[in-house]
Amino acid sequence: MEIIYLVTPVLTWMVVGPIKFLISSVRYRRWAFDLVGNGGFPSNHSAVVSSMATLIALREGMGHPAFGVAVTLAFIVMIDANSLRQHVGRHAVTLNRLHDGKEDYVILRERMGHTRFEIAGGILTGIGMGFLIYTVLGGF
Repeated sequence: MEIIYLVTPVLTWMVVGPIKFLISSVRYRRWAFDLVGNGGFPSNHSAVVSSMATLIALREGMGHPAFGVAVTLAFIVMIDANSLRQHVGRHAVTLNRLHDGKEDYVILRERMGHTRFEIAGGILTGIGMGFLIYTVLGGF
């Protein structure tokens, strides 16, 4: 395996995470440590899969089977981030309302999933990271 295929998702994750944290901190006007995780702008997951698809397209070509697999995986991740995880968040809201003050109830995280805007931000960030990593480390 060429190291660039391992470095790309790791670097993308490491760059997008702090960006998301800073954007959330500015948006909510406080340090957003409790918001780290699922949800927020840009989507980490969308950025990672988009960076890999971009890297594969640049190195192997869009006709290569690996590009088709990467794009398919990207769509699955993005559909999951938008629909399934948002429904999980809505369920958490309802369940949290039902706990009725019980002391032993653990409050469920309600902010799950991504909006289409957050996913689009992740896609653009991932494409940018794919191009950047290909330009800087393309020979590895």
